[in-house]
Amino acid sequence: MVEVGRLPWDQSTFTGRLNYFARVTDLRLMFATSSTLKKVEGIVTAYRHGISLPHVTKEEAIRARVIYDSAFHPDTGDKMNVIGRMSAQVPCGILLIGGMMVFYKTTPQVVVMQFFNQTFNTIVNYTNRNAKSKTNNIQVATGYVGATSGAVIASIGLNSLAVKAPPLLKRWVPFGAVAAANFINIPTMRQRELVDGIIVTDKDGNALESCS
Repeated sequence: MVEVGRLPWDQSTFTGRLNYFARVTDLRLMFATSSTLKKVEGIVTAYRHGISLPHVTKEEAIRARVIYDSAFHPDTGDKMNVIGRMSAQVPCGILLIGGMMVFYKTTPQVVVMQFFNQTFNTIVNYTNRNAKSKTNNIQVATGYVGATSGAVIASIGLNSLAVKAPPLLKRWVPFGAVAAANFINIPTMRQRELVDGIIVTDKDGNALESCS
């Protein structure tokens, strides 16, 4: 039986992890069809239940594992929304960063771009949350509103300070706003992990203890 769970890249080494994540974050995986995702889910599920799939080659098994890991949550096994997947980080990030660097001169532009950026960040943080640490809607809403408000306030404040600054320096205003927003968004979205810790498991996935 082909071992779908065994990756050809040693995950105990930096190079091995780099090779693995370079494939999982491949932006082309954003466009994997529903039929493809259903197929790879079937292959991975069969492996995990010890079912032999003699028609699946080693290359197909590795590819199935990569696509599965890119699209399904590691804790719940649920299919993740496309925007929240790691394969969407580069294209979405380019659009948002480009937009924030171009549209920053007026307050309405700042508000709109930070709204889009923090909406994206909230979706990503929620999609890739540690599902074993329960997050409720109030925490999500608090992180979203707090981060968006913080980003807008930081942008407007930095813009007012940089009125007489060279245009190149003004381009850094969105960076400061996003940094300020992340100080709010990430701790709020991940507060249960910060307070209660995360579950540590052995190599077979058995829970050992909570580590904070």
